[in-house]
Amino acid sequence: MVSWAPHESGCVLACASSDGHVSALEFRDNNWTHQSFHAHGMGVNSISWAPAAFAGSLISSNPGPGQQRRFVTGGSDNLVKIWEYNAESKSYNLTQTLEGHSDWVRDVAWSPSILSKSYIASAAQDKTVRIWTSDASNPGQWSSQTLEFDTVLWRVSWSLSGNILAVSGGDNKVSLWKENLKGEWEKVKDIEE
Repeated sequence: MVSWAPHESGCVLACASSDGHVSALEFRDNNWTHQSFHAHGMGVNSISWAPAAFAGSLISSNPGPGQQRRFVTGGSDNLVKIWEYNAESKSYNLTQTLEGHSDWVRDVAWSPSILSKSYIASAAQDKTVRIWTSDASNPGQWSSQTLEFDTVLWRVSWSLSGNILAVSGGDNKVSLWKENLKGEWEKVKDIEE
């Protein structure tokens, strides 16, 4: 899997590898730099960048530190991991490990929304999608809600506005999910074609 960083971060490409490594390639000053680091014990299945701005920065009177360069990975070790770039050391550091899946994490997707919450969706071989939520008032604290399915799940993808989640699985169906006013996730549509 490969994923381009938000344009605010510059020309940066992250690559997930079955050998357990993540590679980050950056083009700056007419030159490519490359770094690779071990991310998951049994292989990295997916990678997704966070929005360049922190959650809540558009609606806050104190917008916070500004630009960020973070991504999330999902691995064959059943874990979801959040990585953040450190400008001083010019390296990516593990900032959080999210546990809850009981089988391979097949896909992860970081919602592009930068309103009051950050959302990460993870789809797994264990027939669940977990929606991880972090509130702007308490960054770094993640809670999750579990959506259960009857089949293994392959991919998750957020709408451009970041409020609708598409989930595809081994049954050749796509379902669309949206958070209601109570903070619960509801299926709004099944697509079978």
